[in-house]
This record gives sequence, C-alpha cells and structure tokens, in this order.
Amino acid sequence: MPQPHLRTVVVLAAGEGKRMKSSLPKVLHPLLGRTLLGHVLAAAAPLRADRTVVVVGHGADQVRAHLAEIAPFATPVLQAQQLGTGHAVRIALDAVPDAAGTVVVINGDVPLLRPETVAALVEAHEGAGAAATVLAAEVPDPTGLGRIVRDADGRLAQIVEERDATPEQRALREINAGIYAFDVARLRDALGKLSTDNDQGEEYLTDVFGLLRDAGEPVAVYCAADHVETLGCNDRVELAALRRLLRDRVNEGWMRSGVSILDPHTTWIDVTVTVERDAVLDQNTQLQGATAVGAGAVVGPDVTLIDTTVGEGATVLRSHAVGAEVGPQATVGPYAYLRPESRLARKAKVGTFVETKKATIGEGSKVPHLSYVGDATIGEHSNIGAATVFVNYDGVRKHHTTIGSHARTGADNMFVAPVEVGDGAYTAAGSVIIADVPPGAMAVARGQQRNVEGWVLRKRAGTPAAEAAQRAREGASGGAAAASEGEPIHGSAETVGGPLNAGDTATE
Repeated sequence: MPQPHLRTVVVLAAGEGKRMKSSLPKVLHPLLGRTLLGHVLAAAAPLRADRTVVVVGHGADQVRAHLAEIAPFATPVLQAQQLGTGHAVRIALDAVPDAAGTVVVINGDVPLLRPETVAALVEAHEGAGAAATVLAAEVPDPTGLGRIVRDADGRLAQIVEERDATPEQRALREINAGIYAFDVARLRDALGKLSTDNDQGEEYLTDVFGLLRDAGEPVAVYCAADHVETLGCNDRVELAALRRLLRDRVNEGWMRSGVSILDPHTTWIDVTVTVERDAVLDQNTQLQGATAVGAGAVVGPDVTLIDTTVGEGATVLRSHAVGAEVGPQATVGPYAYLRPESRLARKAKVGTFVETKKATIGEGSKVPHLSYVGDATIGEHSNIGAATVFVNYDGVRKHHTTIGSHARTGADNMFVAPVEVGDGAYTAAGSVIIADVPPGAMAVARGQQRNVEGWVLRKRAGTPAAEAAQRAREGASGGAAAASEGEPIHGSAETVGGPLNAGDTATE
C-alpha cells in the first residue's frame, strides 16, 4: 500500500481577479522574477510537502502551462465554478485521498510571504496538536480583510469576512492572512458541514474554525512578525505597491551582504538574480532573470541585464544585455546592446553604439564604437575599426565571420560572411571584405580615389567654400598660378587608393 502523505500544500489560484482588468489570470502577474503564484510556491518549498495541489479556475489552461514550466511536481485541480474557498479546498483534497498529517492552505496572491513564516506556522500548529491554525497579522488598515475575533480569554472565537462583520468587528486590526494549517482528517470532516448562509452565498473555509471550535477541537492563531509579508493584491495599484516593497527587501538583503547599491529606489533586482560581494550597482539598474554579477563588478547607471553573466571586476555602463556573458575585467558601453549568445572574454571591450549577437570576442579584443558584430568569432587582442559591420545574412541564411588574434581591421569595413581574417592581418579603411585574408596580410578592397582640381571654384563660385579654397590656393602658391585646373590626379596604382598608413585602421 502507498505510504500516507504527512504534509500537503494546497494553493488557491482559481480566482479571476476582476479588479486587475487583465486577460492574464491574477496569479500569473509578474513580480521581480516570479509570478505571484511562483512566489507562493517558493515560500512553501522548504516544507518539502509530499504533495502540492494548485486549485485552478479562471484561465486554467494558462495556469496549468505555467505550472508545467516552473513546478512540474504540482498537481493542478480544476474548480470549474468558484463557489468559495471551502469548496476549493474540498476539491483539492478529493484529488489526494491518501493525504494525512498536515495540510497547508495558502492564497495564491501573497508574494511577500517568507518561507520562514510558513515553516513557523506549521511548527506551531503541529507542536500544539491543533486541529486548525490560522496565520494572522496586525495591520494599520484592515479594510477589505477578514478579521480575527477572539474570546475573553484571548483564544480564537471565529474568523469573520468584512462584509459579514459587525461594526465592532470591523474595528479590529488583527486580520486573517489567508494562510492556514489543518489536521487533514478533521478538516475533511468539517468541510462536509459548511453552509452557504453568508453574504456571498459561498462556502467559506474560515467557517471551519467555528465548526471545529464548537466540536471541542483545539484551534489556534499564529501571528506573523511582519504584517507586510501577508499582503495580497487585488488590482494593479496594489501590485505596484507590493513590487516596491519586495524591491526594498531584496535590495536591503544584497546591501547587507556586501553589495553597494548607490540608489536603492531606482535599482530593481529580481529574486532570481545573484550578486557577489563588492559589486557596485549604480542608479537606474535592472537585473532580471538568471543574471549573475561577479565580485567587484560595476553595473550602471542606466543598465538592464536579462539572463546575463557579468564577470569579476567587469564594467557595464548605460547598456542593455540579454543572454550574454561579460568576462572578468571586460567593459561594455556606454550605449551598447548585447544580444543572446554574445560572449566577451577577459578584458574584452564592446564600446559606444555597438551591437553584438551570437558573437565571441576574445581576451583583450576591442570593438570600440559604432559597429555591428553578428555571428562572429574574434580572437585575442584584436581591434575592430569604427563603423564596422559583420554582414551575416544573405536573405535566407546566417553565415559566420572569423577574425583572428592580433588582427587590426580598418574603419568602415564590411565583412561579408562567410569570411575569415587570419591572425595578425590588417584590413584597410573603407574595405568590403568578401574573401579570406591570410595571416599577416593587408587586405584592401575599395574604389580608387580621384581628385578633380578646381571643381569648387568652377561649380560653386561665390560661396564661402570657394572663397576659403581660393585663400588656401593663394597661400600655398604664394600667389603663383596653380597647377592646371581640371587635371585628375590619381592615387598610386600599387596601393589602389594611396599609401596605407595608421589612418587605415580604426582608432582604439
């Protein structure tokens, strides 16, 4: 026979969330790296429950798909008609008939709930041998929340929904957080006795406490140390408030661990991100997804990193990166865009107005400015000239370009893939490289320059340009007649465009 399950978690995620005014189910709205539902499941994870059941309803297919992605161990159970929380829990328990021991019930919209609080609730419940325990909190404003009503001895008398509460009960500030621990056998029995005699005509799970108390069963209240973590949300205004609260909690945690956050109010870090000691995060920085920032790295200001790794001592300034790797002591920005599979090795540089995609840039190599590097491999200690484009797409397929180590490519180059530039090779400024360049060679692929002398004086007479040219000609010749006008002067045939010099490769 199967072994009984000693702990079961039930998450209530069937509600529509009408006030969110969204086609997305409320529990799937994102909040710093997880959905509301994802945060709740993470809070319950340390319980190591034998079974996790998620009650779905509105947008059931979307919620099921999300569970398959983030929590394949969870069992979705459909509540086709939302007839109340008691009805939802009964459906959930029907799906786990062998459940025994403790069942923990959590609303799906409490993303700030801490795992430590859930564990403390269960420990208090099981330690007291209670039939049911509710998590409560003292809040400044209890409007809209169920109230905890105690008897003269301070014990739980009942839990009252606000719409069913008397004026005296509405004045109470101790609220029901929507998180409970039950003995599953006694819960099953009480669920069968629930009525719909209330303002909403629904089966309230909270009525179980009154039924158990009337039957002489022990019921208890466990108070959360911080009411903030029990907050839920019903609309986007409340969701934004929770996002700010979680931002502050996350930022404080990182600062206390040795990370410098220069402006915590404009720094947003997903709960899935990792940051090592002595990293510096400047203002307007967003770290999202599986991003990891190494020790001593400087990120920001004005940086967004998504699923990106930043190595120890690297610098990323005013840039955007998705699915990229920035190596130790590498530099990025300002105004760079690293697209997926961009990989910078140690001390590599991607500079101003540079975009990379599926590109590996070797140790010490530089792409300083105004360039696109896509589907490419660049070796070590090479320099890519300004305004360079790696032409990777032929209209049907993408092709790869390889630049060797210690290469120097000229400004305004086009590398038409597939093409390879060998180690130590140079390419002249303004070249369109369509064939491989051997190691150590200089590639020149540009039109021949032709100067038409006197053109401005003839075609633009009377303009400031013509006047300036005339003064320069007179100064250069000492007033003597210049060379005959209109004679074309060609560059050296040997160099095809004039002598090659340092200006033919980009500045660093």
